[in-house]
Amino acid sequence: MTVYHKPVLLQQCIEALKIDPDGIYVDATFGGGGHSWEILRQLSTKGRLIGFDQDAASAQNCIQDEKFQFVQHNFRYMKNFLRYMGIEKINGLVADLGVSWHQFDTPSRGFSFRFDETLDMRMNTGATLTAAAILNTAGSNELKEIFRNYGELRQAGKITSLIEQMRAITPINTAGQLVECLKPVTPRAAENKFLAQVFQALRIAVNHELTALKDLLIQAAEMIIPGGRMVIISYHSLEDKLVKNYIRYGQFDGQPEKDLYGNVSVPFSPVFTKPIVPDDREISRNSRARSAKMRAAQHN
Repeated sequence: MTVYHKPVLLQQCIEALKIDPDGIYVDATFGGGGHSWEILRQLSTKGRLIGFDQDAASAQNCIQDEKFQFVQHNFRYMKNFLRYMGIEKINGLVADLGVSWHQFDTPSRGFSFRFDETLDMRMNTGATLTAAAILNTAGSNELKEIFRNYGELRQAGKITSLIEQMRAITPINTAGQLVECLKPVTPRAAENKFLAQVFQALRIAVNHELTALKDLLIQAAEMIIPGGRMVIISYHSLEDKLVKNYIRYGQFDGQPEKDLYGNVSVPFSPVFTKPIVPDDREISRNSRARSAKMRAAQHN
């Protein structure tokens, strides 16, 4: 297996899926295939696994197994592709929402402020919208919303003002230009954290990540059989809040829907009362696991 992405909470994830050897499963974020390999090991010849990934680079990790099928598309189109394959229901689903090592550590992909490269950030390199395009064309209000909502940055207004001042002189196309532009508001004691939030905000906007996650959760409720399981690993509070609310309330705003009689009906029940997080041993082996939270749910 290519070292593309070291799977986080791998064994806990597989145990939470409670795999039926004859079942049909989806790995919504195939990446390097870490979760897929473990699922396939537990499937019988009757079992089936479909892996989704919009990043063309992940196709190089495709598993040669008759039980496995790779789909190079965003997981938000899962239901359509499954129906096209003749699959009406699945037994379970796993999604590891983290950006892969490959994406972060390939300078030309533009995901990291560690490299002075073009601000791309597209997970699907066939898409047209890039981070540079957003920085240079988005209006003031749109930029403020991106940094405030997706980066959870209190200085969203100041960040936007600095970007507008610089792009009036020259386009902001590289990570180095953006880092330099934001120096007046970058806290010296927390520079990396601040820049990580800025880059996270742009990445989420480029890839429509939160909208795609909502689509996946809604489709999982439609596709997973009663008793089947969904396991989601998230890496920041925006994702985790959506997952937590949908599992608990069947809604994203944390308010459960009630019928005329006041009864609450939700598609899932949580498997754990609290999210599972990596232990110190795993974090020491993989520092990028430190912010991971895993939630699992069983379809009612």
